[in-house]
Amino acid sequence: MSSSNGFKPPVKNGVGPSTVGIPANTTLCAIEFLTQKFSAISREEWQQRFEAGEILNAAGREMAPQDSLRPESHLHYYRSIQNEPVLPFQAKVIFQDDHLVVADKPHFMPVTPGGRYVQQSLLVQLKHQLNLPELSPLHRIDRETAGLVLFSVRAQDRNAYQELFRLQQVEKTYEAIAGAPETSARPLQFPLVYRSMVLEDSQFFRMREVASLEHQDSSEFNSETWMDCVERLHTHLIESTHDNASATPLARYLLKPVTGQRHQLRVHMNALGLPLMNDQFYPEVLRDANEDDDFNAPLQLLARAIAFKDPVTGTSKSFQSSRQLAALR
Repeated sequence: MSSSNGFKPPVKNGVGPSTVGIPANTTLCAIEFLTQKFSAISREEWQQRFEAGEILNAAGREMAPQDSLRPESHLHYYRSIQNEPVLPFQAKVIFQDDHLVVADKPHFMPVTPGGRYVQQSLLVQLKHQLNLPELSPLHRIDRETAGLVLFSVRAQDRNAYQELFRLQQVEKTYEAIAGAPETSARPLQFPLVYRSMVLEDSQFFRMREVASLEHQDSSEFNSETWMDCVERLHTHLIESTHDNASATPLARYLLKPVTGQRHQLRVHMNALGLPLMNDQFYPEVLRDANEDDDFNAPLQLLARAIAFKDPVTGTSKSFQSSRQLAALR
């Protein structure tokens, strides 16, 4: 088995490598293994990556396509997207010191490389823009959501900041637009706290709530959100991808997630009968995960504010997004 000998793969074009383990006693050569493992990527594209020196073994040696994998434990490879779409907007850096970077992200931009986006992801753009190769996100928000994202500048500080999120010592406030409370079939009294068990759906890009009969303890939950309805809106000023949105009374909500499950706020609002305006996945899938986005109809969800005590400097920090949801402009 190859030994890493402390090898740390370099960042290329702002992107760190991904790693894939090698099954014991495999008879496949390197290119055959990768082509079978990642069938969505053509053999020709893997060939190009080998020729560019973008496939490394655990010790950092550049692999050739026909190299045997018997002595290898894992491979490092660099993600790239052919004809990657260019997003027509940019993030704003609203704070930077020796330890933290805070960015104000637009809708549709992923925090980290994924799907159709690598160079257009927030992380890769900031690494290029700020020349910070160790930059790492401390939390994530959905690609469809706009607002604040925190990054650790130095690897040695990362765990201290991430511990704040693990211990729920970061106060996050989101702003959302959805149907007014009376449009829900449920009797709702705001403010309220909503809890549920949320798991990945059979459609990988969605989450679902688990009914109490699906698990033994009906009081068990892994997601919790504080919610309040704070303003009624003039619906005639609002456009939406939903056909009946113009006739639906809308309202502005403040949401404070206590936990951090994927799509938590979208799932919780939908469970209350108040799906977020322009949500393409809840309550039903209106757009496949790989379809082009409609930049004129962003999800009406914004990571508005974040506050915490900095574990490195000991100072209290709070930040506010300067972005506005379309319905409030």
